[in-house]
Amino acid sequence: MKQLLGLLLTFALITPLHAAPPNIVVVFIDDMGWGDFSCFGNQAAKTPHIDRMAKEGMRFEQFYVNSPICSPSRVAISTGQYPQRWDITSFLSNRNHNNQRGIAQWLDPKAPMLARSLKHAGYATGHFGKWHMGGQRDVNDAPPITDYGFDESLTNFEGMGPKLLPLTLKPGQDPHHPGRIWNRAEILGKGFRWMQRSKITAGFVDEALPFIDKAVKNGNPFYINLWPDDVHSPFWPPVDKWGNGKRELFLSVLQEMDRQLGKLFDRIRNDKALRDNTVILICSDNGPELGAGVAGPFRGYKTQLYEGGIRSSLIAWGPGLLKKKNHVNRTSVFSAIDLVPTLLEITGTPQPEGVNFDGESVPDILLGKSTASRKAPILFRRPPDRDAFYGDNDLPDLAVRDGKWKFLCEYDGTEPELFDMETDRGETKNVATDHPNVVNRLTEILIAWNKTLPTDNGPQMVKKPKKK
Repeated sequence: MKQLLGLLLTFALITPLHAAPPNIVVVFIDDMGWGDFSCFGNQAAKTPHIDRMAKEGMRFEQFYVNSPICSPSRVAISTGQYPQRWDITSFLSNRNHNNQRGIAQWLDPKAPMLARSLKHAGYATGHFGKWHMGGQRDVNDAPPITDYGFDESLTNFEGMGPKLLPLTLKPGQDPHHPGRIWNRAEILGKGFRWMQRSKITAGFVDEALPFIDKAVKNGNPFYINLWPDDVHSPFWPPVDKWGNGKRELFLSVLQEMDRQLGKLFDRIRNDKALRDNTVILICSDNGPELGAGVAGPFRGYKTQLYEGGIRSSLIAWGPGLLKKKNHVNRTSVFSAIDLVPTLLEITGTPQPEGVNFDGESVPDILLGKSTASRKAPILFRRPPDRDAFYGDNDLPDLAVRDGKWKFLCEYDGTEPELFDMETDRGETKNVATDHPNVVNRLTEILIAWNKTLPTDNGPQMVKKPKKK
């Protein structure tokens, strides 16, 4: 017996109870359509670095973000909760514009940030890239990014703290006299430097790399947001890679962003310890701008609750953690709010006390062990200022994805639109009249959910009278 106890004690001393917590990197791209990566079907441009991540990992074709516009989508992926709970339902703008739409000036620092939970668990946490959850235009008294659980940050002109501000240069323009996208951005505080917009993603990557080196040296797992904004208009590719018109400029910028991200991917891939214990997630915050990116087979664009505005091309990479390689998951329906509880479970991090996530923990889906879906429906409310946009003068106010059904309606449940996602993912045939029970059930779910949320000024910002 003593010998057995001795052997067990020795085994316990040399075998950790848990594997080292995995590193997490979230690449959240601004305004990129579902079909813009070449691995998702883009024939007009090549994204070889991102395509390689997909080939070495997994692609998810039924992943959703939780808003069709940037600021609330960023709140959702950061908190695991619907952004309406934090009064951020459209892009954050100047004070008057925010007040007109009935939205907050910035995200409340009390929100249950993934970064803060991971930091409490011993992670080094860094945000590099667009923020847009407070500190923009004339809102220069928002909390710094480090108040949300990040050790370090570097952002652009839509966040508080150190920042890279964008210079612009066209072919034939004197390089010693570049333009500035917003020359008043310096009012947002010290710690800025101006650099060419065409190089800013590389600037964020160059800040993230020593952050990784420092975390490794100190023996800390790391969580990094790398959130590029170069594929958001206006588009400024390098002068030697210019294009004619919005579409060509977008494609040039897309390819250049992919090239600049490659340095980050290679740093992790070429380090065996990091390669075996890092998960990298890559997706977009909402659908594409009309005339720039493309939404693949889907209807709609950014700001709209049709699939093109809210379905995102998710890639998960982690050779030492994912159970599948070069695999396409076409079945699992889940969303950005699910990533927070999922990543907490994957990293073994306790959930914050007293917090109820809207997201569900789905580690088996993300790591390639299952093709199931989240259990609860995914619910949406439009930005208050987007009842009409891109030529549609009466956009739906609410939407839900539940199983095979996608349903949209007005705030009061009128003007129902029902689509079968198994046979009509392009939302071309409204079958609401054929399925009255489904319509009634989903209408009740949407209206009941919306009543639990803080209100914005969406009902007052209707461009034209509703159809009768």
